[in-house]
Amino acid sequence: MAMEAKALVLAIMIMLSWIWAVRAEIREMEVWSDARSIIPFDEFGFTRWGGLELNVTGIAFSSALESTAAAAGDMDLSQLGFFLCTRDAWLHVLRQLQDLDITCALQSDLVRVVYSFDRLLPPPNPSGVAVARASTFRLALNLTDSPGQFTLVFANCLPPLRVSMSVRSAMFNRPDPFDPSRRAYLSAGAAALPLVYSLLFFAYAALATIWAAVLVRRRRATFGIHYFMLAVVVLKAFNLLCEAEDKSYIERTGSAHGWDVLFYIFSFLKGISLFTLIVLIGTGWSFLKPYLQDREKKVLMAVIPLQVVANIAQVAIDESGPYARDWITWKQVFLLVDVICCCAVLFPIVWSIKNLREAARTDGKAAVNLMKLTLFRQYYVVVICYIYFTRVVVYALVTITSYRYLWTSVLAGELATLAFYIFTGYRFRPEAHNPYLAIDDDDEEEAAAEALRLDDEFEL
Repeated sequence: MAMEAKALVLAIMIMLSWIWAVRAEIREMEVWSDARSIIPFDEFGFTRWGGLELNVTGIAFSSALESTAAAAGDMDLSQLGFFLCTRDAWLHVLRQLQDLDITCALQSDLVRVVYSFDRLLPPPNPSGVAVARASTFRLALNLTDSPGQFTLVFANCLPPLRVSMSVRSAMFNRPDPFDPSRRAYLSAGAAALPLVYSLLFFAYAALATIWAAVLVRRRRATFGIHYFMLAVVVLKAFNLLCEAEDKSYIERTGSAHGWDVLFYIFSFLKGISLFTLIVLIGTGWSFLKPYLQDREKKVLMAVIPLQVVANIAQVAIDESGPYARDWITWKQVFLLVDVICCCAVLFPIVWSIKNLREAARTDGKAAVNLMKLTLFRQYYVVVICYIYFTRVVVYALVTITSYRYLWTSVLAGELATLAFYIFTGYRFRPEAHNPYLAIDDDDEEEAAAEALRLDDEFEL
């Protein structure tokens, strides 16, 4: 059971690293006194002209156990090293470990060993009781014979030995096989992302321009929520621009050159503003009522801090990587907070629908209440569909799509977001004639009242 639990944890670490990696710029990572048996580093989709450069310095071993220290000179350093592994191969390696066909992942014929530590120069100090002499190695590996989606993994099959080292990795593809100086540091599945984000930026810029023109033309029917919508669209456009530049610089140079900082800033503002907008629309603020109730304020006061936590977790996930000990924890925090926020924004919409039902029984304005109910029901369904698609369907696309076309899952999520923005703007656009004014036609009132009486079958 212990072996199965350990294998499950290792599988989760590797699988999450595949989902995380759409960027694989040149990275410098520090490992300090780490006894984990498997440490996943970067993941990358190689083409036929892919390559890996690995520079590891300051390699040192330590152990708190006297027996291990005494046997330092007898350690089999071939049980430590780096290897490349695909997703499918890793599942079979875990099965080999469980069946005791092998005792170390480096022994499997399903992985590609990059470097084993028995080749270290200088070799470890055999008399070293706590720490071996720092060792270094550097290598360059061409993967022309085995294109695919690989994760760079470090294996330590000598527990409880602790390893410290500085790792600098560079994974790349060569756009032109006859020009080795040209390199693309984006994974094969992410190569199209700079263009995708650029096109989406222009789409949102056009959307913001159109929305601003509508607000100017219908300024007398414009409420505060409409200007807030404009701000949300503008923030989303700048977020996409920064991400396009971030990916473009990484592709060409292996470094974001500061664009990642701007991306995090606009991503933070966009996330907070979008969830706030959904809550405000759900409450009917500005266009139905000029105030927020206490429980609606509490939802906002919960969502905003949670979004701050989510963005902190996102930065920690992106800037550290799967090799960090707390990376899985940050990933779990991000997913949990995101689910809580998605559920919280639905409550104001549900409350508004219930309030409209109660008002329909007392104020006699059946047609107006039916119109409002229809609008909020549609918005409720669309919000659920948007959350489900961007959180579940996109995740499923990532897992089933070929590594060469991982950008399609990003595009699908962004197109769903764009469609959600367009729907929200269209359904809650400023109208020259207020659609919520009372309707005096008796026939329409009677028809609406009958529809409301049959409405009890709609359950939230």
